[in-house]
Amino acid sequence: MNRLAGKVVIITGAAMGQGAAEAKMFAQEGARIVATDMQEVKLQEVVQEITNAGGKAIAVKHDVASDADWQNVVEKAVQAFGKVDVLVNNAGVSTDKKLDQFELEHWNKVLNINLTGCVLGMKYVVPEMKKVGGGSIIHISSIAGLVALNYTNAYTASKGALRALAKASAVELAHDNIRVNSVHPGIIVTPMIQKALDQGAQQMFEMGTPLPRLGKPEDIAYGVLFLASDESSFVTGTEIVIDGGWTAR
Repeated sequence: MNRLAGKVVIITGAAMGQGAAEAKMFAQEGARIVATDMQEVKLQEVVQEITNAGGKAIAVKHDVASDADWQNVVEKAVQAFGKVDVLVNNAGVSTDKKLDQFELEHWNKVLNINLTGCVLGMKYVVPEMKKVGGGSIIHISSIAGLVALNYTNAYTASKGALRALAKASAVELAHDNIRVNSVHPGIIVTPMIQKALDQGAQQMFEMGTPLPRLGKPEDIAYGVLFLASDESSFVTGTEIVIDGGWTAR
């Protein structure tokens, strides 16, 4: 307990899945949470659960692809809790379009949310982190940023670029004691992949995962917790793969 005592954490995409698991776990560890998402009702439910358990959290409606929304989120974080110590860029969308079927609008949407949104987040949190002498930025990438997955071209491009972005910004921000890392989940049972599971992909996913189960949101949250805490004070510019062995094959 209290691994994040005193820290203020912004978590995007916190209304469900991995983001919700991170928000709840971090609050239990003493963090004050700024939970953001476009899904206001579900987001409020997550924040209510945290506050009912004695934690501190606020909810902010947030389009991560919007510069103005990012500015608003960081301003609200500082107004509510005085600072920003940690940013978890968790919000993301997936895609299953083949190369000869996708439309430019679809491509731009995926890149804007999965990649540009993370850049905008850094733009606004870095000045606040500098004020407090450092911080931790965690980009939630994917195994798709490391290995090929079928028909996920825009998603794979965004997640691979996010891995590279983490490395470049880690070097740039190291002298400010701001650490930047990426986390690469494997097949995690969340609403994002539920459609594929419903369509019969579970057996394929299980066959690709050496450990005898698919991942849970909490499996990712524990890895992100380590990167958010001072336990990882000498960890920057790297990737943590949490995939049950998928990429080890």
